Amino acid sequence: MSNEAHGATVRLTVAQATIRFLSNQYSERDGTEQRLIAGAFGIFGHGNVAGIGQALLQNEVARADGEQEMPFIMPRNEQGAVHAAAAFAKTTNRLQTYMCTASIGPGSLNMVTGAALATTNRLPVLLFPSDQFATRVPDPVLQQLEDPTSLDVSVNDAFRPVSRFFDRVNRPEQLIPSLLAAMRVLTDPAETGAVTIAMPQDVQAEAFDWPVEFFRKRVWHVRRPPAEPAALERAAALIRAAERPLVVSGGGTIYSGASEELRAFASATGIPVADTQAGKGAINHDHPCSVGGVGSTGGDSGNHLADKADLVIGIGTRYSDFTTASKTQFKNPGVKFVNINITPFDAAKQSAEMVVADAREALTALTAALAGHRVDQAYTEEIAAEREAWAARVDHCYHLGHGPLPAQTEVFGALNELLGDEDVVVNAAGSMPGDLQALWRARTPVQYHVEYAFSCMGYEVPAALGVKLARPQSEVVSIVGDGAYQMLPMELATVVQEGVKVIYVLLQNYGFASIGSLSESRGSQRFGTKYRKRAGGSHLGDEELIGVDIAANAASWGLEVIKVSSIDEFKDAYRAAAASDVATMIHIETDLYGPNPPGSSWWDVPVSQVSALESTQRAYEEYQRDREPQRHYL
Repeated sequence: MSNEAHGATVRLTVAQATIRFLSNQYSERDGTEQRLIAGAFGIFGHGNVAGIGQALLQNEVARADGEQEMPFIMPRNEQGAVHAAAAFAKTTNRLQTYMCTASIGPGSLNMVTGAALATTNRLPVLLFPSDQFATRVPDPVLQQLEDPTSLDVSVNDAFRPVSRFFDRVNRPEQLIPSLLAAMRVLTDPAETGAVTIAMPQDVQAEAFDWPVEFFRKRVWHVRRPPAEPAALERAAALIRAAERPLVVSGGGTIYSGASEELRAFASATGIPVADTQAGKGAINHDHPCSVGGVGSTGGDSGNHLADKADLVIGIGTRYSDFTTASKTQFKNPGVKFVNINITPFDAAKQSAEMVVADAREALTALTAALAGHRVDQAYTEEIAAEREAWAARVDHCYHLGHGPLPAQTEVFGALNELLGDEDVVVNAAGSMPGDLQALWRARTPVQYHVEYAFSCMGYEVPAALGVKLARPQSEVVSIVGDGAYQMLPMELATVVQEGVKVIYVLLQNYGFASIGSLSESRGSQRFGTKYRKRAGGSHLGDEELIGVDIAANAASWGLEVIKVSSIDEFKDAYRAAAASDVATMIHIETDLYGPNPPGSSWWDVPVSQVSALESTQRAYEEYQRDREPQRHYL
């Protein structure tokens, strides 16, 4: 360390400075501080082993000296590492995340899918892909992409469209503004997503005299912007004038910690509350105003009310095509929208009256502005009738007694009854998110963790690790289909290595159930969606099953595996897994063909306009009819 006229400095490499800086960053909301970067995932190669890898090693060695620690976890796949970081961030309501580092070329590029998932879901993750030499002296180095039109292009430029912030540090001095800008984006509730700082491998190892002040403790305050009074008045006026208002609650409600305020709003006004995938649990399922999922994978109760709603109050939702049923769900010709969202981009959707504000602050103010207002008794009775009818359908789906193989809805029913209020169910892709949104009875905001913005197959395996790191006190149960499992199973080894106790429920049905059903409904006859041995050069028909043993594969990663064949056996296996202190997989075969919950909505997947296949011709005729209600909400 030296003392100069402008202040004290310390000589560190760029990588060492990065780790020291990140170890002193905190987020704060509502008076509670927490480490912003809770730890590091890293897979090392020639791009980062002597840079960030050395810095993390030095950090481990320095623990005894009382320096800030940056806990390190060695994953098996770079994409899996980012998924785990995103799941951790989602579980902490975006107040914390992990950093991820990877080597040059394919290692770093593997993180792009994870970056897209984080940004699509508005979840903060911090990525350090390694890059080519800034000096360019040894170019082209191993695993470097050469672009003859520009020597500045590398594979890491692929991160630009999927990141909320992207930078490349080509000189040590650039690290200071880059990291400060990165922290701003990570902690901005409207702008957050993947933050990517590409690190040339020679720059990582380059030494520089850093201002000591750069490494001071910094607290980044997560803002809660209140609603503009005039916007609040306009929203309240629309609500008072509505006869059939409906709330659609999204992930922003949960991230804001606004569940209590949402319940108070619903109780005071009697306005029913439907949920999106990200918003499920914001209001407890047994609240008299809770009407469940809405949209393409919603239940009858939410969708029937949405069909007739004259005012939709969107809270923290981005209105995906599943929520709007591809712009067919809200059928009332005069339907209007009020959107409460911290992001103007989302608040403006559906030509809405915009309330750009934090969900908790806006709900508190709106409840006060509507004091004394309540929906008509007839509407209250209709809400109760819809709730009762759908509850009976859920009970039926949960206890089908289907055979010889159980339906996956029966597995979900068993889990829904076995999980505690503070336990977490994890899922992401296939037919399962649809069944879960329609059926799952979430009692708390933490209980339901389904990634459906990017719906990335394979997320379920590493996500369970991230959720458990954030909530060690909870049973974390990740439901994985055999298709999703084969996409990204290798983080099971990380779970075992780190001694993280999670429960995986593997549903084996020897195919892609969701896409198979979609394919059939669109006239494509489930082509290429079943795991079968090729017969006579064709994938048509039901031929012999392939000999993949997922239970044995999971055991090879180090998990305890329990194979069951009935729902009663499944319940016993779950109780055993919950009582255990090691990671466990429960393997059960389910029926590829369902049955699934009854559908009451639509999703736009175009059908071939011309075809030689009669099945496709019929599907196109149905498609033309089904899309007739589709419209822009203007």
